[in-house]
Amino acid sequence: MRVNKYISEAGLCSRRKADELLLAGRVTINGEAVTTGAKALEGDEVRVDGEIVRARILAATPAAKKAVYIALNKPVGITCTTDQSVDGNIVDFVDHPQRIFPVGRLDKDSEGLILLTSNGDIVNEILRAENRHEKEYLVAVNKAVTDEFLAGMSRGVRIHGQTTQRCRVRRIARFGFGIVLTQGLNRQIRLMAAAFGYRVTQLRRVRIDNIRLGHLKPGQWRKLTDVELKGLLPNRTQW
Repeated sequence: MRVNKYISEAGLCSRRKADELLLAGRVTINGEAVTTGAKALEGDEVRVDGEIVRARILAATPAAKKAVYIALNKPVGITCTTDQSVDGNIVDFVDHPQRIFPVGRLDKDSEGLILLTSNGDIVNEILRAENRHEKEYLVAVNKAVTDEFLAGMSRGVRIHGQTTQRCRVRRIARFGFGIVLTQGLNRQIRLMAAAFGYRVTQLRRVRIDNIRLGHLKPGQWRKLTDVELKGLLPNRTQW
């Protein structure tokens, strides 16, 4: 088994994150540092940062095999990391009996909808830019929203050395706007707004594709329905 899949199926992190760990030289097999593409054979000792990674052995019952898919209303102050040495990490906050990790991220100072799962195989499918999964946000800023600001945001803004993709933006209040993105650049909305001299004072994600925040209060989570899962990745046959 490829070691990135081994690490993911052990519940430590997603495959994408496992690849990052491999590239950083933080993964060893039988004491030897390995990189992407390496395979773990039966009996091999896999370690991340010196800690043994153990594959999960699930009981052969339908309930034990069923993966976990969660929608959480993340409060401000919670960090989207599986590193449990970080105070306020999302894994300890949810405290689920199975090992889960977040799909993507939401800044520590932002709130709203984030998905978590125990199934590492779907993470890259959801995050892949070409799949154009929509993410909708409601944003409050420190000064009045103008037509010029809305038009500029929708056309794309130069951040992180690239121009953001065109997006839908609408005014929802004098000091607020809604925005729908298909990208997930680091602190994207805050940096886009800052390019026009605006400072974000509150940011809440309310939708990821067909999955809505709804009436979940900050800190509450619920399981995704079968309909939501099928709508999220309609071409996927197994969950």
